[in-house]
Order: sequence, then C-alpha cells, then structure tokens
Amino acid sequence: MTRSEWQMNRRAVLRGVGAVVALPWLESLPAWCGEPESPGQPRTFPKRFAALFMGNGISPDHWWARGAGAEMELSRTLAPLEPFKPRLNVITGLFNKHATGVGIHPGQTGNILSGAALQKGAVLKGGVSIDQVLAGRLGDAVPQPSLVLGCEQPITGYHETNFSMAYSSHISWQNAASPVPMEVYPSLAFDSLFDNHGSQRMLSILDRVQDDAARWNRQVGRADRARLDEYLTSVREVEKRVARARADQHAATDRAERRGQVAALMPRPDNGLPEDIREHMRLMCDVIALAFQTDKTRVATLLLCRDLSGLFYPFLDVRLAHHPASHEDKSDAYERVSRYYVSQLAYLAGRLAAMPEGEGTVLDNSCLMFISNLWSGSAHDSGKVPLLLVGGLGGSLAGGRVLNYLDRGDDNRKLCSLYLSLMDRMNVELPEFGDADTRLAGL
Repeated sequence: MTRSEWQMNRRAVLRGVGAVVALPWLESLPAWCGEPESPGQPRTFPKRFAALFMGNGISPDHWWARGAGAEMELSRTLAPLEPFKPRLNVITGLFNKHATGVGIHPGQTGNILSGAALQKGAVLKGGVSIDQVLAGRLGDAVPQPSLVLGCEQPITGYHETNFSMAYSSHISWQNAASPVPMEVYPSLAFDSLFDNHGSQRMLSILDRVQDDAARWNRQVGRADRARLDEYLTSVREVEKRVARARADQHAATDRAERRGQVAALMPRPDNGLPEDIREHMRLMCDVIALAFQTDKTRVATLLLCRDLSGLFYPFLDVRLAHHPASHEDKSDAYERVSRYYVSQLAYLAGRLAAMPEGEGTVLDNSCLMFISNLWSGSAHDSGKVPLLLVGGLGGSLAGGRVLNYLDRGDDNRKLCSLYLSLMDRMNVELPEFGDADTRLAGL
C-alpha cells in the first residue's frame, strides 16, 4: 500500500471539485486515532508541537509568574494566559550557549530551535531545528510533515556582525545550510490544508464538498453531527477571512507586474500581506489550529515577527517600530507589545482547547511553545530566554508550574535539554541535540 493510499484509508475526508477537506476526530470514526491497548483503556491521540517566535525580547520587568496551578499569579504581560494556568509552564533561565558572545541579533536568533553554532560570512551553516527533526520522524503519518509560517517577510544581506540576515529571518532549518521556505501569505497557507488549487480557489471549498458533507452527516451519530457542523462552520468563517487576504494578494501581484517589481520585495501592504497584522496573526493561528484538529500535520512553527522586526503597532498606541521599541523594553509601550504577543499564544491555545478530542481536547494533546531570542532588547541579553509552554502532550507534560533554572549552572539550563525532553514525550528519542546530551531536570 502506498503512503497516499494508507492515508486515505485511515482518514475521513470530504471531497469536491479541486478540494479535499479532512475531518477532525469524531466518535463514529475510531480509526482516526490509536485503538486502546486493552478494553477500558483510553484511546491514544496524536501529539502535536508548535513553536511561536517573537523577535527582540520581551518586557523583562513584567515577565514573571508565582505560585502553582489554578492559584498561579501572572504578571500583566502574561495575563492573557490566565484561563490556561493549569496547563501552563513558565520557564526562566534556559539559554543557548552558541547564541552568546557572538554579537547581537542574527547570531542570537538563527539557532533558537537548533542550538547549533552559526557560521559567519557568505556560507550559511547552523543546524537542523527541533521542528524539522520532529517532522522527519513523524511526517510519514500525516499529509504534511510540518507547517512553517510567518507574519513578516525575510530580510536579506548581512548584519554588521558579518552574520547573514537569513539567521534573523528564519527559525526553522531543514539542514545546516538551508532554512525551510516560510509561507507568509494566509491564503496560500489555508490552501495547503485543503488541497485547494487553480481557479477553484475563488469558489467556496465547502460549497464544493457539500454533497459529501451531507453523506457523512447521515452516517455519523447525533453528537458527531454537532461536532461536524461546528467544524465546518469554523472552516467557513476562516475561509471568508482568507478570501479578503487572497484578494489583496492578487491585487499586489498585478501591481508588481505593472511596476516591474517582485511583490515579495515590496513593503506591506503593497506586497499583499494583510495591512492589519492582528488579522494576519490570527489567520495564521487559525491555520495551525485547523491543521492540528484534522491531523493534517503535527508540527508547526509561526514566526510572529522576525529579529530586527519593522512591524508597527498603532492599535497599541506604540509610536516606534518593533525593533527600536525593544530598545525601550522597560517602557509601558513595549510592555503592551509583549502582552500583545502573549495574547497570540493565548488565542491559539483557546482555539485548540475548544476542539474536542476523545475525553479531552486538541490542546491536551499538544505543546505550544512561545519563545524569544532575547530577554532584554535594550541590553541584547541572550543569557536567558523567555519561554512558555501551554498544553499537555497527551498527559506527558505537567502544567501549572513556574520553573527557574538560572542558578542551576550552565550545564543544567541548556535550551536543547528542554528540546530533548519534549522530543522524548513525542516518542522521538535522540542521544543528543544541539549542545545537549542530557534531558532537562524537573520538566
């Protein structure tokens, strides 16, 4: 049996003209998940991992948590995560050895998910990132090994430290010399989930699969009919918002052709990216949520903003662009920026928490990791990185904790030790990764 034949046999899909809509877990379709090892045992569900990245650090004075569980006290920057405290880990003190003492910005960013030493000059050399290690091991079980998304175009050239700006622009690396191409257009990211091709993209996916949807609706039980209707309604809502982004993208392509330019190199919104980054980020989170819900992929990265970011936040009443604003990281303005980014993590967590899966939710079977390359943008301090985990990874990851590794010695606070521990919980066991060969104690 070929891989595609096996996937079709184990997956319930809706088919239409030029579109395939995978279905989420339904009680009536037990083959979707793993069967219990013995009667009375719970079914097993796929585990998912997503990394959300914010460049240039956070607001250090307002990045803290105290206590445990539902009684955990969160700073105002972390307040958006209040509903998720029992499933939250606030981790402080981890660091990336090869991102220290190398100069600011690109050298502190390009290895955030790999822990590899980066090479200066014209030849890129780093390491494979954790998401791509997971994709390589888990990818045969799903249609897409990974989703690599971004909300800001990469930048080119070289930094004053002689590191390539590619290191500032990409967190997902498929090998030591190549970043994974990052999808920044929400419409194209959405299309990849539904095999949506050609001129059919201008027509509603759900209209094209409505006959198949009606057939499935007759076959499943009452509870599953409600789940199916809720899922299709969610797809429709995202599709409507994507349609607006698609129109902007097409207009940008036409504009670029008339000017003899490349759309991707034009500034926002001339390049067709959503002018309102709030909608851009929400759409990308929605794409990840739908991909996880339907087991389209189990691994995703979302670069919310790159290092040296040029994004603006008029809706937060912040005067400066992201990078210069990070140099005033003790200001109220940058605290609002930091809180806004944490709210994107909370939004994605909320989407997954609302998706039933067996006796739990998709969030219960996922790990969402929020990370930045710096603790302090004003000091360019990468001696420790801000890091949050939300989710349970199928019961293998405890929550409601504040973990501080700062005083445990450098050998015991390696970021890559955390990655080894997370990969273990996803049944991908390696003897070493990046600069670590031991697991993170206490996780």
